[in-house]
Amino acid sequence: MGMTMTQKILAHAAHLPEVHAGQLIMADLDLVLGNDITSPVAIAEMGKMKTTGVFDKDKIALVPDHFVPNKDIKSAEHCKCVREFARRNQITNYFEVGEMGIEHALLPEKGLTVPGDVIIGADSHTCTYGALGAFSTGVGSTDMAAGMATGQAWFKVPSAIRFVLTGKPSQWVSGKDVILHIIGMIGVDGALYRSMEFTGPGVAELGMDDRFTIANMAIEAGGKNGIFPVDEVTKAYLKEHATREYTVYEADEDAEYDETYTIDLSALRPTISFPHLPENTHTIDEIRAGEEIRIDQVVIGSCTNGRIEDLRCAAKVLKGRHVAEGIRLIVIPATQKIYLQAMEEGLLRTFIEAGGVVSTPTCGPCLGGYMGVLAQGERCVSTTNRNFVGRMGHVDSEIYLASPAVAAASAVTGKISDPTEL
Repeated sequence: MGMTMTQKILAHAAHLPEVHAGQLIMADLDLVLGNDITSPVAIAEMGKMKTTGVFDKDKIALVPDHFVPNKDIKSAEHCKCVREFARRNQITNYFEVGEMGIEHALLPEKGLTVPGDVIIGADSHTCTYGALGAFSTGVGSTDMAAGMATGQAWFKVPSAIRFVLTGKPSQWVSGKDVILHIIGMIGVDGALYRSMEFTGPGVAELGMDDRFTIANMAIEAGGKNGIFPVDEVTKAYLKEHATREYTVYEADEDAEYDETYTIDLSALRPTISFPHLPENTHTIDEIRAGEEIRIDQVVIGSCTNGRIEDLRCAAKVLKGRHVAEGIRLIVIPATQKIYLQAMEEGLLRTFIEAGGVVSTPTCGPCLGGYMGVLAQGERCVSTTNRNFVGRMGHVDSEIYLASPAVAAASAVTGKISDPTEL
């Protein structure tokens, strides 16, 4: 029996001719990632080990992004811990304020993630880099510590689900709608510890930012990782951002999949995830047929939807319009480069003239950190990735996950809205 893309990457990293689902392996790592919340725990664990330092200062990335610029004394102490560790170990890829961005947007932008890599990160959305044909997955801080010390990690080789994409998305349908549709279809545990492999002619109709969004939210379906084939779109992105050599892996024709789903992208509609699980999805048509859902706040940003195409889409909806009375619109570019590009393209002017505010790159409100925490009873339409109880603030607040287009349209009307009807 042949191997999937993920299995081929893991076999190479484990120095084995082949691997099979369920097999336990020890694999070499190409990159170990940590942020300002998870790294201090890993650093403390490394202090208990019999090690003099990190395995490779060039293969560790430390990105303070959750509470940066620091929101309080505790977050300042966490960042100080990471900063001092980076200095002691001469970490090449440490990103200070002014250079940083949301980690899962920053690392591909810096060319640190390429096809064929094995990447672990002490953040669950590390699966984002599968959009580039890498195996990347989230781990705990203890595993991050072991990875920084040894350059290796153990894995149980995952089985796989194949998603065959066909057709072309219609206007205002993006990667966010694709992944919300899939999560609504299979559930938040539908891909539990399995690889989500995206194939088919429809892949070519998705830009890199769409693919990053889809891979980013594989974890919301329980997936071990999400992964895309390396095509001309991928190679064009890599030519712009990366200088490292990379290896392209393709699934064998006789690779084994637990299930195969075919998804016609042309049939999808803007999709919204209702509280309090990402699987609780409804199309915009279902919402329009029911009672209107009034909101208090809109957030456009995060490691899921803070990239330049996301901002362009939101600005297209907001151009010449103004947010509804009483609505708070918060826009967060994912990196400094994206922030600058949005500035040069006039997108920031559009957001501000529409009545929104623009933040420095940060995870911010996504995890209830800052820059938009919700009070009791408030509702938010957000382009982030999770809508659990209390995720963005008060336990009695509500989060509705949506694409940048739907989020922007909802800011204009004050209720969840279809951008085509503005």
